Amino acid sequence: MLETSARLLRLLSLLQARRDWTGAELAARLGVTTRTIRNDADRLRGLGYLVEARRGVAGGYRLGIGGVLPPLLLDDEEAVAVAIGLRAAASGSVAGIEETSLRALAKLQQMLPPRLRRRVSALGSYTLPVPSRGPRVDPDVLTMIAGACRDHERLRFDYRAHSGAPSRRSVEPYRLVNDQRRWYLVAWDTDRDAWRTFRADRIEPRPPAGPRFTPRALPPDPEIAAQVARGVGEATWRYRARVIVHAPAAHVRGRLPIPVEVESLGEDRCAFEPGSDDPEMLALHLGMLDADFEIVDAPELVDALRKLTGRYRRAIDASRGASG
Repeated sequence: MLETSARLLRLLSLLQARRDWTGAELAARLGVTTRTIRNDADRLRGLGYLVEARRGVAGGYRLGIGGVLPPLLLDDEEAVAVAIGLRAAASGSVAGIEETSLRALAKLQQMLPPRLRRRVSALGSYTLPVPSRGPRVDPDVLTMIAGACRDHERLRFDYRAHSGAPSRRSVEPYRLVNDQRRWYLVAWDTDRDAWRTFRADRIEPRPPAGPRFTPRALPPDPEIAAQVARGVGEATWRYRARVIVHAPAAHVRGRLPIPVEVESLGEDRCAFEPGSDDPEMLALHLGMLDADFEIVDAPELVDALRKLTGRYRRAIDASRGASG
């Protein structure tokens, strides 16, 4: 049987690992009686932990929210994962948490056993972080948005668009998405009656949060993340084109470097709308489709194709002359 202090730590670990336990389950795990579990729960309450107890057949125990911060009882892989996350946060996209992350990492390393400390130290010694070059978001803004998503409360904020144009928005917030060191809010814009994606670093909240709302139906989280990733790339493109490809849609999807919606026009024809800041770069990528294609209403792209065609023709002629 475990000594009292060791048993309390083990009990606390079990309560952290799962939301609800019956007294019989805890007693079986610790090799004690349910009466001992009741006494140990009282001891934990005396130390400041909010252990909730429910009586009856369906009763049991759970660790409530609040009180003092309990010790984190982590297994080996969890401890390494936390250390990696703290080190990444020190050079990430959230402003003002670098020093806090390093302090927390130093405390964690002091508590690690030698075998884990060696693994985490190797990570720090042989990893060269690249400081975030992109815009950084205030952690208070992130937590405010996340809280509004959780509590289904409307958000009001001033927003600066990609073009620099200011606007004031009222939205129903749903998800925060992190993509390539930038944070995005997926929300229902009540004024425009449509789904919109907002850069979190361009949001200036106007507290307090608004009234609660009834959540709308959402697609699965992976679909939301993929949609945000597509929208982020498209939003900053300077040139767009509609391209008709003489090949099946599946062939084109397999040749594209990023997810792009491809419209099937039949067994051997499809269409999609790629974009780029440089029409010549877009022309190069189209050449990698390994299929014939047509350009619809994009004169800059046609000019880029003509320029590349002339360059390739001259290269072919020069190469023939050299080989002859």
